[in-house]
Amino acid sequence: MKLEGCRALITGASSGIGREFARQLADRAELLVLVARRADRLQELREELGALHPHLRLEVHPADLAEAEEIRRLIAWTEREHLSINLLINNAGLGDLGAFATADPEKLDQMMLVNVVALTRLMRGLLPAMIARRNGGAILNVSSSASFLPLANFAVYAATKAYVTSLSEALRTELRGSGLGVTALCPGPVRTEFSEVARRSPNENELGPEFVYVSVEEVVTAALRGVESDRAIVIPGWAMKAGMAIVRLTPAVLLRVASRLTMKRPL
Repeated sequence: MKLEGCRALITGASSGIGREFARQLADRAELLVLVARRADRLQELREELGALHPHLRLEVHPADLAEAEEIRRLIAWTEREHLSINLLINNAGLGDLGAFATADPEKLDQMMLVNVVALTRLMRGLLPAMIARRNGGAILNVSSSASFLPLANFAVYAATKAYVTSLSEALRTELRGSGLGVTALCPGPVRTEFSEVARRSPNENELGPEFVYVSVEEVVTAALRGVESDRAIVIPGWAMKAGMAIVRLTPAVLLRVASRLTMKRPL
């Protein structure tokens, strides 16, 4: 997909990776639709981008994607306003770092609703019109390298991202010949507000050693290049690329042994 002149909808646009997507697309897009819960953050970003790119059309739509009715309203609004979205970036996501047995059930519900249900509903809601326009486009689903293996103490998050990666691969096959691409972005650890929210306490362990972390700018640059070249999977950073290549070739029984050996906390 050519990003010049694209009409993009970005969820989770108020911070972190989503905000960086907006910043990197601002000088290439015709329209950016910024979606997140925090209206004040969206307005700040709209003002920032509008000052730098006066010819860019910017729309903000505050929405809590854990609420089915707000997703329906978002989809209906894009249709009513004839926004003709041709790049959907499903970036909104939640995490929870810690033992499953002590997790807050409501936080787990919120994570599954945002990471799985909202992403699925948005694609189902916007995809028919994207196909009907027959002028190309793409869906970029922000998944995670956690999607490639079960992660103790990050169990539900990893499971939701396994869903995202699997669904992205399947849709990519279904859409072959339609002119639409589907890419799953599978980064390792990135220092954003996501990590802070995922931790249950300030003393929680890091998500990985320092060398596996990749900057938010590098993650987004790699993702957009992946969309332009119609890649199925994008894994930013040499360390995570190498690590995930090994993981995907390793028998499941050996991964289970490795998981037990690296567990640092009992339940």
